[in-house]
Amino acid sequence: MNPFWIFLTFLLVQRVSELLLAKRNERVARVKGAVEYDEKGYKVIVLMHIFFFISLISEYILLARTLSNFWVPLLILFIIAQILRYWAISTLGYYWNTKILVTPNTSPIRTGPYKYLNHPNYLSVILEIAVIPLIFSCYITSMIFTLLNLVLLKRRMRIEDQALSTMKARNIVP
Repeated sequence: MNPFWIFLTFLLVQRVSELLLAKRNERVARVKGAVEYDEKGYKVIVLMHIFFFISLISEYILLARTLSNFWVPLLILFIIAQILRYWAISTLGYYWNTKILVTPNTSPIRTGPYKYLNHPNYLSVILEIAVIPLIFSCYITSMIFTLLNLVLLKRRMRIEDQALSTMKARNIVP
Protein backbone atom coordinates (compact mmCIF):
# COMPACT_ATOMS: atom_id res chain seq x y z
CA MET A 1 0.00 0.00 0.00
CA ASN A 2 1.11 3.55 -0.73
CA PRO A 3 2.75 5.38 2.24
CA PHE A 4 0.48 8.40 1.67
CA TRP A 5 -2.70 6.40 2.22
CA ILE A 6 -1.25 4.61 5.25
CA PHE A 7 -0.20 7.94 6.79
CA LEU A 8 -3.54 9.55 5.94
CA THR A 9 -5.43 6.66 7.52
CA PHE A 10 -3.29 7.00 10.66
CA LEU A 11 -4.05 10.75 10.81
CA LEU A 12 -7.78 10.28 10.34
CA VAL A 13 -8.01 7.56 13.01
CA GLN A 14 -5.95 9.78 15.32
CA ARG A 15 -8.18 12.83 14.73
CA VAL A 16 -11.43 10.89 15.26
CA SER A 17 -10.02 9.40 18.49
CA GLU A 18 -9.06 12.87 19.69
CA LEU A 19 -12.51 14.24 18.89
CA LEU A 20 -14.06 11.42 20.94
CA LEU A 21 -11.69 12.23 23.83
CA ALA A 22 -12.51 15.94 23.52
CA LYS A 23 -16.25 15.16 23.59
CA ARG A 24 -15.81 13.09 26.77
CA ASN A 25 -13.73 15.84 28.36
CA GLU A 26 -16.32 18.44 27.32
CA ARG A 27 -19.05 16.52 29.17
CA VAL A 28 -16.88 16.44 32.31
CA ALA A 29 -16.05 20.15 32.00
CA ARG A 30 -19.68 21.16 31.48
CA VAL A 31 -20.74 19.20 34.58
CA LYS A 32 -18.11 21.25 36.45
CA GLY A 33 -19.66 24.47 35.10
CA ALA A 34 -17.28 25.19 32.22
CA VAL A 35 -18.01 28.21 30.07
CA GLU A 36 -17.33 28.00 26.31
CA TYR A 37 -15.68 30.86 24.48
CA ASP A 38 -15.58 31.53 20.75
CA GLU A 39 -18.02 28.89 19.53
CA LYS A 40 -18.13 30.43 16.05
CA GLY A 41 -14.33 30.53 15.83
CA TYR A 42 -14.23 26.85 16.73
CA LYS A 43 -16.42 26.05 13.74
CA VAL A 44 -14.01 27.94 11.47
CA ILE A 45 -11.09 25.92 12.81
CA VAL A 46 -12.99 22.66 12.23
CA LEU A 47 -13.71 23.74 8.64
CA MET A 48 -10.06 24.65 8.15
CA HIS A 49 -9.00 21.16 9.25
CA ILE A 50 -11.55 19.51 6.96
CA PHE A 51 -10.36 21.58 4.00
CA PHE A 52 -6.75 20.85 4.96
CA PHE A 53 -7.37 17.14 4.39
CA ILE A 54 -9.32 17.79 1.20
CA SER A 55 -6.49 19.98 -0.11
CA LEU A 56 -3.83 17.46 0.92
CA ILE A 57 -5.59 14.59 -0.86
CA SER A 58 -6.41 16.72 -3.91
CA GLU A 59 -2.90 18.06 -4.31
CA TYR A 60 -1.39 14.61 -3.85
CA ILE A 61 -3.66 13.03 -6.48
CA LEU A 62 -4.17 15.86 -8.99
CA LEU A 63 -0.56 17.04 -9.05
CA ALA A 64 0.87 13.51 -8.79
CA ARG A 65 2.94 14.33 -5.71
CA THR A 66 5.39 11.82 -4.30
CA LEU A 67 7.22 11.19 -1.09
CA SER A 68 9.67 14.03 -0.46
CA ASN A 69 13.41 13.43 -0.67
CA PHE A 70 13.48 14.93 2.83
CA TRP A 71 10.74 12.73 4.23
CA VAL A 72 12.92 11.29 7.03
CA PRO A 73 13.76 14.62 8.76
CA LEU A 74 10.20 15.82 8.10
CA LEU A 75 8.80 12.66 9.68
CA ILE A 76 11.11 13.16 12.67
CA LEU A 77 9.76 16.71 13.04
CA PHE A 78 6.21 15.33 12.83
CA ILE A 79 7.02 12.78 15.56
CA ILE A 80 8.48 15.53 17.77
CA ALA A 81 5.25 17.51 17.27
CA GLN A 82 3.26 14.41 18.23
CA ILE A 83 5.29 13.92 21.40
CA LEU A 84 4.75 17.56 22.37
CA ARG A 85 1.03 17.38 21.59
CA TYR A 86 0.42 14.22 23.57
CA TRP A 87 2.52 15.54 26.44
CA ALA A 88 0.24 18.61 26.46
CA ILE A 89 -2.92 16.50 26.23
CA SER A 90 -1.85 14.14 29.02
CA THR A 91 -0.77 17.07 31.22
CA LEU A 92 -4.18 18.73 30.88
CA GLY A 93 -6.06 15.47 31.42
CA TYR A 94 -9.80 16.15 31.55
CA TYR A 95 -9.15 19.84 30.89
CA TRP A 96 -7.84 19.17 27.37
CA ASN A 97 -10.33 19.99 24.68
CA THR A 98 -10.62 21.12 21.11
CA LYS A 99 -12.93 23.92 22.28
CA ILE A 100 -12.12 26.83 24.57
CA LEU A 101 -13.77 25.70 27.81
CA VAL A 102 -12.87 27.46 31.03
CA THR A 103 -13.85 25.64 34.21
CA PRO A 104 -14.59 27.77 37.28
CA ASN A 105 -12.54 27.34 40.44
CA THR A 106 -9.51 25.96 38.66
CA SER A 107 -6.11 27.43 38.00
CA PRO A 108 -4.30 27.34 34.67
CA ILE A 109 -2.03 24.31 34.39
CA ARG A 110 1.64 25.23 34.76
CA THR A 111 3.23 21.78 34.72
CA GLY A 112 4.51 19.55 31.91
CA PRO A 113 5.07 21.51 28.69
CA TYR A 114 2.94 24.35 30.12
CA LYS A 115 5.83 25.06 32.46
CA TYR A 116 7.80 26.24 29.41
CA LEU A 117 5.15 27.33 26.88
CA ASN A 118 1.69 28.88 27.19
CA HIS A 119 0.30 26.97 24.21
CA PRO A 120 2.39 23.83 23.51
CA ASN A 121 -0.54 22.04 21.87
CA TYR A 122 -0.94 24.86 19.35
CA LEU A 123 2.78 24.81 18.57
CA SER A 124 2.51 21.13 17.75
CA VAL A 125 -0.55 21.72 15.54
CA ILE A 126 1.31 24.48 13.69
CA LEU A 127 4.19 22.07 13.06
CA GLU A 128 1.83 19.31 11.92
CA ILE A 129 -0.07 21.47 9.45
CA ALA A 130 3.22 22.67 7.96
CA VAL A 131 5.07 19.33 7.92
CA ILE A 132 2.44 16.72 6.99
CA PRO A 133 2.00 18.03 3.42
CA LEU A 134 5.76 18.51 3.00
CA ILE A 135 6.37 14.82 3.71
CA PHE A 136 4.48 14.13 0.47
CA SER A 137 5.72 17.18 -1.51
CA CYS A 138 2.35 18.97 -1.22
CA TYR A 139 3.87 22.45 -1.07
CA ILE A 140 0.72 24.36 -1.97
CA THR A 141 -1.29 22.79 0.86
CA SER A 142 1.56 23.40 3.29
CA MET A 143 1.88 27.09 2.41
CA ILE A 144 -1.83 27.93 2.32
CA PHE A 145 -2.85 26.04 5.44
CA THR A 146 0.21 26.96 7.49
CA LEU A 147 -0.60 30.63 6.96
CA LEU A 148 -4.32 30.15 7.55
CA ASN A 149 -3.65 28.06 10.65
CA LEU A 150 -1.26 30.69 12.05
CA VAL A 151 -3.91 33.41 11.64
CA LEU A 152 -6.64 31.28 13.24
CA LEU A 153 -4.47 30.07 16.13
CA LYS A 154 -3.12 33.55 16.87
CA ARG A 155 -6.73 34.72 17.25
CA ARG A 156 -7.65 31.63 19.27
CA MET A 157 -4.70 32.02 21.67
CA ARG A 158 -5.66 35.65 22.28
CA ILE A 159 -9.28 34.66 23.04
CA GLU A 160 -8.19 31.77 25.25
CA ASP A 161 -5.81 34.00 27.21
CA GLN A 162 -8.56 36.64 27.60
CA ALA A 163 -11.03 34.00 28.77
CA LEU A 164 -8.62 32.79 31.45
CA SER A 165 -7.89 36.39 32.49
CA THR A 166 -11.61 37.18 32.70
CA MET A 167 -12.19 34.20 34.95
CA LYS A 168 -9.31 35.30 37.19
CA ALA A 169 -10.56 38.91 37.30
CA ARG A 170 -13.97 37.69 38.49
CA ASN A 171 -12.26 35.64 41.19
CA ILE A 172 -13.70 32.50 39.66
CA VAL A 173 -10.22 31.08 39.29
CA PRO A 174 -8.19 31.07 42.52
